[in-house]
Amino acid sequence: MPSSRLLGDGGEPDQLGEPTVDTDRPPLSAERPTPLLIAGAKRRQRGFLGSVVELIVTIAVAVGLALLIQAFVVKPYRIPSPSMVPTLQIGQRILVNRLDTHPGLYDVVVFHPPAGANPDSPICGDPAQGTNSVQACDKPTPRASTQTFVKRVVGLPGDRIKIINGHVWRNGVEEKGSYVEPCGGGPNCNFPETIRIPPGHYFMMGDNRGESDDSRFWGPVPQRWVIGVAFFTYWPPDRIGFF
Repeated sequence: MPSSRLLGDGGEPDQLGEPTVDTDRPPLSAERPTPLLIAGAKRRQRGFLGSVVELIVTIAVAVGLALLIQAFVVKPYRIPSPSMVPTLQIGQRILVNRLDTHPGLYDVVVFHPPAGANPDSPICGDPAQGTNSVQACDKPTPRASTQTFVKRVVGLPGDRIKIINGHVWRNGVEEKGSYVEPCGGGPNCNFPETIRIPPGHYFMMGDNRGESDDSRFWGPVPQRWVIGVAFFTYWPPDRIGFF
């Protein structure tokens, strides 16, 4: 019967022992990385660091642009009082175009009022006008306040105005607008003697004529104190829209 044994040169069966290991050569796991592997690892590291740097730069640019836009282009404001009801409610938020500092008639405007704009004791540049007078104030105090107000432009430079029952008569024509909240009577609603708006100034009033501290008491606002014109309201959601 043929044998399945493998025979060596001496006729004796070969012995199949354990495989031998060259102890002078380090195992594969201990071999040094090849230059190709090193280069790949460096590329991956550089790619990760590059992505991190790109993300940081992107965020920084986005924040910088947002700050620039807010400082010079568009700025949000929150309405703190009822002086512009029904147009603007307390807590409503608006966007203001800071590039538009020359408002038109009936624009809603954000501005710094004169320093005399104190609701408890407003000061007109002409003590004979304003509170408890038959004339609205046509002369503001010379310095701007640090406060920020939002009102409606109801008189332009050079206009002649008087106020009857909270409505402005401008150059002989009565103001007509659904935005006007009834004044409710009283001396603050009537300034029947005509005044003239100085050049470069705007006469501002709140739509809630009986609850507004405005140009009637502390005078028109110089153009240089105008921050911008409101153009959009974004909160609350049910009032979203353009002016």
